[in-house]
Amino acid sequence: MLDFPLWKRNFLWAITIFTVALALPSLASLTNLRWPDMLPSQTVNLGLDLAGGSHILLEADSSQVGAQRLENMEEAVRSALDNAREDIGFGDVSTAGGRLTIRLDDPSQVDAAREAILPLMGTGLVSEWDLEFLDGNTRLVLTPTQSGIDNAVTTAMDSATDVVRRRIDSLGTREPTIIRQGDTRIVVQVPGLTDPDELKDLLGQTARLEFKMLDTQATPAQIESGIPRAGSELVPGAPGGDYAGQVIAVRRLGGVRGDSLVDASQTFNPDDNTPAVSITFDSVGAERFARLTTENVGQQFAIILDGEVLSAPRILQPIYGGSSQITGGFSLQQATSLARALASGALPVDLTVIEERTVGPDLGAASIRSGTMAMGVGTLLVIVLMILVYGRFGIYATAALAINVLMILGIMAAFSTTLTLPGIAGFVLTIGAAVDANVLINERIREERKRGRRVVAAVENGYREASRAIYDANATNFIAGVLLFTFGSGPVRGFAVVLLIGLFTSVFTAVTMTRMWTANWLRAKRPTDIQI
Repeated sequence: MLDFPLWKRNFLWAITIFTVALALPSLASLTNLRWPDMLPSQTVNLGLDLAGGSHILLEADSSQVGAQRLENMEEAVRSALDNAREDIGFGDVSTAGGRLTIRLDDPSQVDAAREAILPLMGTGLVSEWDLEFLDGNTRLVLTPTQSGIDNAVTTAMDSATDVVRRRIDSLGTREPTIIRQGDTRIVVQVPGLTDPDELKDLLGQTARLEFKMLDTQATPAQIESGIPRAGSELVPGAPGGDYAGQVIAVRRLGGVRGDSLVDASQTFNPDDNTPAVSITFDSVGAERFARLTTENVGQQFAIILDGEVLSAPRILQPIYGGSSQITGGFSLQQATSLARALASGALPVDLTVIEERTVGPDLGAASIRSGTMAMGVGTLLVIVLMILVYGRFGIYATAALAINVLMILGIMAAFSTTLTLPGIAGFVLTIGAAVDANVLINERIREERKRGRRVVAAVENGYREASRAIYDANATNFIAGVLLFTFGSGPVRGFAVVLLIGLFTSVFTAVTMTRMWTANWLRAKRPTDIQI
């Protein structure tokens, strides 16, 4: 075990030097020293509690999920009945009471209607909808089950979490923490964010884009009364848009949603050079948009964003290729924000900020100072104790300890992990755990010497026997660290990251490196006795 050929020594030193070098940019950043631009500068990211930033708690309106689900099913059922092999006549359609009701013209067509509708429900969705025929098979009723609603809310919240993550990443921030909390809440923590209002505006914007045809048959009296005619809905004009302060009647179904957007960017309107947003659909969206504009040449369609009409241009000719432009009296900042929101995807539900906390950088700096002081005092006491008790072997343990801390920092920087205040606590814990391995080794060497073994044999047996206990203990800690990282969040994960990295680096430095140093000393000096 004490045999270290030249190639092995070079290999171990290469790993050590390379990993320690990775920590240098982070050390320069933490100590406010200038790091040369020409050198690699990847550093450890500081968490919210160290760098300051914003903590926001968002809550979703889950009732929107059920309403959207009903509307999607209504459109799908209408299309299925219209395209059925047998001509199925149906009349009034209602979504009152949270269920979809369609009246059939001919009760004898109930089997054909059932055959047309069942494929929409799918084998995996049978339990999510209850289908029944009432009033002598003249009324078709689809009722969402509670399990179906719960699954839809879960899916919507997962999608909303992904959209929130993409939007925050577009701001250029690093290592945000975005996690679900309960059934309808999302926690967002963004370290180093200097403009929390921009974040709130971006997350509060649903960015649900729709293109719907204007209902030209709606009368001014119907619009003024607020009661749309069947198959239509009333939508207010967006402030600053072409229809600000007005209410527009549009067809409720048959439009095109922005779900199929693949890109959105801020541009300028070529007519008046005002800020605008260019959008691009995928193949499915492009086909729907082309069909909509082809079938309605000469008519107006409304561009609706988050339930407000931005503009209502007239279709002069079919629009192919899946590209279009959105205008509506935007400022440059509004157009940029809208393009960013559309590019990241529409939120399936509205999110409301119900809690906001801001951590200032001064508090984070104080945390760093306190944590560094705790780590420094702890390290100093450990160093003094190890040198006083174990002499030369204590010096080896101290050197291994310093390298261990730098290697942890370097590995964290290489993988762009985040250092939090609990992470600093993990550093302090790692210092104690790292020297614990050397305590076991040195005490075992003492026992071997007391039994009368020669120096080399005592050292070799000491490392071999103690390593078993060290590996067993680290394996147990590794399991605990994995569980903390898997099931924990935020600060708990920050602690787990340092713990897991520290397990590997401490074994490498406290066992492998100190054994190499000890073997080199024994080979060079060949002592007949050791003080330990």
